[in-house]
Amino acid sequence: MAGYRKLGRTSNQRKALLRNQVTNLLYHGRIVTTEAKAKEVRKIAEHLIAMAVREKDNFETITVTQKVARKDANGRRVKEIKDNKKVTVYDQVEKQVTKDMPSRVHARRQMLKVLYPIKEVPKENAGRKKNTKQVDLVNKLFTEIAPKYTDRNGGYTRIIKIGQRKGDAAMEVVIELV
Repeated sequence: MAGYRKLGRTSNQRKALLRNQVTNLLYHGRIVTTEAKAKEVRKIAEHLIAMAVREKDNFETITVTQKVARKDANGRRVKEIKDNKKVTVYDQVEKQVTKDMPSRVHARRQMLKVLYPIKEVPKENAGRKKNTKQVDLVNKLFTEIAPKYTDRNGGYTRIIKIGQRKGDAAMEVVIELV
């Protein structure tokens, strides 16, 4: 007996389907799918959340001095003339930077193997490439999702049956983060 459901697809199709559904589950918080797919998605999603909970506080903050270009009121760089050349003026700025420990970096890379990149498009620019921004789903796992589940030992998702689908009578369910 197989250790997983094959879902009537080839291995590449199955992996792509599950990656897509796990990504959407973690991004939106809930998805509607069939019962068999939901049970497979649950395994992967709970493994990712458990990794995020385990490595949630495994970083250190360090102070770094950095050169940043000075900008005027319009947001353009301020330039000075030195030796008959225009040169950008830089200021020294101190920043707090979080540095991940090696085990957290490993967990981050393991999550990136599963999750697809997501581009968020503002509603007023729907259909255009302008002002799209990349969503850091791994960072969302560490900062938003993992703190909710620190005192919980597993069981991060819930499957609720909503009835049979009209076309093929497959059992549809809602899988959501608890």
